Amino acid sequence: MGKKITRAMGHIRDIIINPRRYFTKIVADGNMDESMLKAFMYGLLGGVLVLGLRLIGGATITVGAVFTAVVVVPVLAVALLFVMGGLMMLVSEITGGERDWEIAIKGLASVFFIYPIILVLNALAFNCTSMWIISLAVDAYILVLFYNISVYCMRGRKLDVVVVISMLGLFMATVYATDYHIGWFMLKNAGAALSCLV
Repeated sequence: MGKKITRAMGHIRDIIINPRRYFTKIVADGNMDESMLKAFMYGLLGGVLVLGLRLIGGATITVGAVFTAVVVVPVLAVALLFVMGGLMMLVSEITGGERDWEIAIKGLASVFFIYPIILVLNALAFNCTSMWIISLAVDAYILVLFYNISVYCMRGRKLDVVVVISMLGLFMATVYATDYHIGWFMLKNAGAALSCLV
């Protein structure tokens, strides 16, 4: 167990410090079960952490809240993995990268350690300003991860990947510059999002 945790921490360190070395090692070997399990477990961790934060904050814990934390959030994490996998395949097609679904899923699953962190950060937002700061920081880092996976894991042409990521960034900037950001914030933290309307 200790070796698995040490190895996982080593992977996270490589993804943050040296993504090229980490992502270039990802290959298709016919085993996608581990990727789905990883997404599910990180989703479960995120759900439990958010539930714990609400409990510490004095919120009443209901059966529905527990069910959401231990079932809905992990299942959504797996669904998100496949949705993002489809987007990754589209980017790869545009940028001349790998056309292997398994590599896309494995590359994305390897960065799912950020999923519980995102859930916790969103839950910690307590007003409009904190929601803006957390949301912008998280979304910018997701674009960085997406770039690294597209270039080093999917082996897309770097210049083309930069163009596609820039377009995604422009789309996100448009959302933030319009009233659509309220809906985006509502998905992350309804309480903090509502404070933006005051």
